[in-house]
Amino acid sequence: MARRISIIGGGYVGLVSAVCFAKMGNSVEIIERDPWKVDTINAAIPPIYEKGLEDCLKSHAGKNLTATTSYTSILNTDITMICVGTPDQEDGSANLKYLEEACKSIGNELKNKRSNHLIIVKSTVPPGTTRNLVIPTVISSSLNNENIEFAFNPEFLREGRAIDDFFNPDRIIIGCENDRAEKIVLSLYHNIDAPKIRTSFCEAEMIKYASNAFLATKISFSNEIGNICKKLGIDVYKVMNGVGLDHRISPYFLNAGIGFGGSCFPKDIKCLINLAETEGEDPQLLKSVMDINSHQPLKLVELLIQRIDTLKHKRIALLGLAFKENTDDIRESRAIPVILELQKHGAIIAAYDPVAIPSMQKIVSNIEYCSTAAEALKGADAALVLTEWPEFRYLQKEFDQMKSKIIIEGRKILLYDDKEGICW
Repeated sequence: MARRISIIGGGYVGLVSAVCFAKMGNSVEIIERDPWKVDTINAAIPPIYEKGLEDCLKSHAGKNLTATTSYTSILNTDITMICVGTPDQEDGSANLKYLEEACKSIGNELKNKRSNHLIIVKSTVPPGTTRNLVIPTVISSSLNNENIEFAFNPEFLREGRAIDDFFNPDRIIIGCENDRAEKIVLSLYHNIDAPKIRTSFCEAEMIKYASNAFLATKISFSNEIGNICKKLGIDVYKVMNGVGLDHRISPYFLNAGIGFGGSCFPKDIKCLINLAETEGEDPQLLKSVMDINSHQPLKLVELLIQRIDTLKHKRIALLGLAFKENTDDIRESRAIPVILELQKHGAIIAAYDPVAIPSMQKIVSNIEYCSTAAEALKGADAALVLTEWPEFRYLQKEFDQMKSKIIIEGRKILLYDDKEGICW
């Protein structure tokens, strides 16, 4: 049965979830406080780059998917999903002010509704947030505790592959307290073939954090092994290929390189560290994961300095600015510390990325942005490859335009022979 869904937040998680639920035949209304985002979504223009998102949005915008700045549309829906940001604060804890504001607004609208309504939290939040913040805030604002149900349903969407991940998840986690809420959430995913696991609110919230922390740990572990392999002249990719064939380990997230970035792993691990310390625990492993990740991109510059006499006034081409391929997201991108370190050494930077240049220009303005990889490479004293964009794989003659062929990969992507890797 098609559902009427309101989604709070037109950011990455909210917009991707909205188009996917619309594609499944549901009627979806995005509630977003940024008027520009509302206008672009209604015009079928995605405000972010995500593979396949534009086509999905064009198919459903103005039909069974619309966007608005008003919460009043909640009254016309049966389900409200909260997909607002929970950024980290200076101490690493999650900033829940957007979540609390959304809960108050939802509650105010539900004052006038007497039919049943399910609120699903999809934002990543510390364990206990649904029970201790979401539920009491909505109930106190709505003056209604009889017709409102709650659930926590975390998302596991990889940027660049989010739509495919939505329809082909490894599992669907449903944190709830009663059969009715579980039944409604299950109905949303009725035609998706994946294990569906019911847990408590806190268990579901912790599953999200623990999953991201473990994946980040695999990346930092691989980078640590890669750094050792580099010293010993060993190909870390062959090593990790052999390691990953062990079914207890699996080959995923074992690619050594310049570390992880994005909107999830860094902030979620910081939050988990803060949560542990608040409870009197010292999460040494998680701290090490973050420490390795912070230093890894600087090793790329250290290697470059070993290959070139000085970086002062040298033209360094950077290929890739997004934190990963198939997205324009530069949040915690490993390109940022590389740029800052190169500038510290007086280098002249020429950067290219297929889609992330406008995003990076907002925070780094004093470098040269190029329209093609060839333009960035022309006359360069060295090149650093920072993102696994597929188009970089086939660069060949473009490297012939360089002043000197010092080519170092932070992500293993090039087919070009005359290059080396940060860990291999």
